Amino acid sequence: MDLRLEVVHVPVADVDRAKAFYTEMVGFDADRDNRLSDEVRVVQLTPPGSACSIVIGSGLSDMTPGSVDGLQLTVADMDAARGALVDRGVEVSDVEVLGRPGRPGFKHAYFRDPDGNRWTLQEIPAHT
Repeated sequence: MDLRLEVVHVPVADVDRAKAFYTEMVGFDADRDNRLSDEVRVVQLTPPGSACSIVIGSGLSDMTPGSVDGLQLTVADMDAARGALVDRGVEVSDVEVLGRPGRPGFKHAYFRDPDGNRWTLQEIPAHT
């Protein structure tokens, strides 16, 4: 039995503002934007190269906008990925190297969407 995580809900207060942030600034693809009723709107966005999407919208849940912490995007090159986000106007933290003494560390950087949902960039270098 396959269990695939394919969509994660990210609660936002202003759907249009969040959609613009994720597509124009972070670079996600806008897969669909459906208004199902006056109260329900579903916007699905996918990071380039990802099999998992996020969904933002209205009337989807009781989650508080900005309450998600720890969504993680993996990148092969932290410096390039962080630089591209900063160039698009995303406020990204400095890079941290997390690890234990004597072991290789992993590069991480962090950013938040306009509602405060917190994302982590983690570098996982491509195998050469």
